[in-house]
Amino acid sequence: MEKKKVTVPLVCHGHSRPVVDLFYSPVTPDGFFLISASKDSSPMLRNGETGDWIGTFEGHKGAVWSCCLDTNALRAASGSADFSAKLWDALTGDELHSFEHKHIVRACAFSEDTHLLLTGGMEKILRIFDLNRPEAPPREVDKSPGSIRTVAWLHSDQTILSSCTDMGGVRLWDVKSGKIVQTLETKSPVTSAEVSQDGRYITTTDGSTVKFWDANHFGLVKSYNMPCNVESASLEPKIGNKFIAGGEDMWVHVFDFHTGEEIACNKGHHGPVHCVRFAPGGESYASGSEDGTIRIWQTGPDEVDSAPGKVKAVANDVARKIEGFHISKEGQAEDKEEPPADATTDV
Repeated sequence: MEKKKVTVPLVCHGHSRPVVDLFYSPVTPDGFFLISASKDSSPMLRNGETGDWIGTFEGHKGAVWSCCLDTNALRAASGSADFSAKLWDALTGDELHSFEHKHIVRACAFSEDTHLLLTGGMEKILRIFDLNRPEAPPREVDKSPGSIRTVAWLHSDQTILSSCTDMGGVRLWDVKSGKIVQTLETKSPVTSAEVSQDGRYITTTDGSTVKFWDANHFGLVKSYNMPCNVESASLEPKIGNKFIAGGEDMWVHVFDFHTGEEIACNKGHHGPVHCVRFAPGGESYASGSEDGTIRIWQTGPDEVDSAPGKVKAVANDVARKIEGFHISKEGQAEDKEEPPADATTDV
């Protein structure tokens, strides 16, 4: 029980409405980066290690439900309730292209090779846009059985994963044929689906359950019941010995992957947790909440091996990302938070 220590997170302010999606870039020569989507319509880019605000992408006219960075963290994408998905220059903050849809865009994802952008949403259509020819009409994959909640690429961009807001299951689509080749069955709608960094596992949340699937043979590997309904889960990327989950109880839980035993419980958010993600090196993880904040939690030294040559994203590393970025809104990380006047103290 001595492992359950109090963790003080970095608290990242800046969003004025709930944070609904988080995405970490891989480690790049400039460090790694964190992008956040919020109902305030303005995705934000941050230094992934320190949480320091780099810039805000301005141009959406409605809630932003999804965001992502390409492999090199040079471009960002976002999906919005304004019926568009936008492509951004992550160095300058400029909008590169707006892909118009006929309904709300709930999910977007860059292909591993960075040439394609996958989108899905209320139209029940998976679209693949060629970023080398952004003006060209997208390829439309066979119609989804329901409104799309999450999308991801796997198998070196040969397979697409999607889940629906109004029905259970994760569908796996063959990109060449555009047909569903496998369905991972769940009782409740899947609110989060993450492909592990090594490509071995698919981590899903449905209802109060976190499931881990074999990403190559599609069998169910682990299934754990959570203390409450959870909206998001993420597997530690380097060792794979633990996972995090967040949901309606406002806490960020850390569990042992092999046993399902709770290792830690991080309290601090003042609203349900909508999204959790591990940093690419596993040394920290981020949570986004209904309270409009992002919290970056350090993985305890007893929980993770200190990787040799760990990349430090110091100020000099991100200088060229900051230079020329449209500084438009305040947003900074703090070591501790001033609770709102009406907030109750966690007991």
